[in-house]
Amino acid sequence: MVEAGHPAIDSARENAMETSDTTHASTSHPDPAQADPTRGPRPTDPRHVGLTRPARLALAVLRIGFGLTFLWAFFDKLLALGFATGRDEEGNVDRFGDAAWINDGSPTEGFLTFGADGPFEEFYNSIAGDAWADWLFMVGLICIGVALTLGVAMRVAAASGALLYVLMWTVVLPPENNPVIDDHLLSAVALVVLALTCAGDTWGLGRWWGHTSVVQGNPVLR
Repeated sequence: MVEAGHPAIDSARENAMETSDTTHASTSHPDPAQADPTRGPRPTDPRHVGLTRPARLALAVLRIGFGLTFLWAFFDKLLALGFATGRDEEGNVDRFGDAAWINDGSPTEGFLTFGADGPFEEFYNSIAGDAWADWLFMVGLICIGVALTLGVAMRVAAASGALLYVLMWTVVLPPENNPVIDDHLLSAVALVVLALTCAGDTWGLGRWWGHTSVVQGNPVLR
């Protein structure tokens, strides 16, 4: 019989106590990121690896800036606020006038009629002012603008916005200040980067949006 105080018994007791303490600690203090996936990206998340907090904040500011740009374009054409819409060549401003979409003005007619130049000029002239083109353009502006500003549906918004920028690039070819590249193409690339880096998760609703049942069943809506 092995008596109490024997080295073998003491060692076994110490090992048992250490195992119990480790188990208790792991169950009492779970990893916050695992307990609540909405609290933030884990370092092992491939979408965020290598992105510092300042980088994520910079991307969030860029996303919001693009979103507000789309929203402003929508409301300027909707109401003729006197910037791109509601201002004639002499600089005279007619806010909320005939050029406003709400007053039967066309948001595409002027640009596609007088601004188109290059190999697709004839095509764009032919659709300038068509109701379907006006509606498609305006719906695109408001939907892309809202999605980017809120940080939701980034994949769809980025793809749609990039397509719109590329189409606008084809209206005037070659670009005025470069044989190929202009701000439309650069903006299209920037939107793709925002989607790939999940920029909607910072200063946006992207993280909440990604955990909804709709998005879980349709990842393309992420």
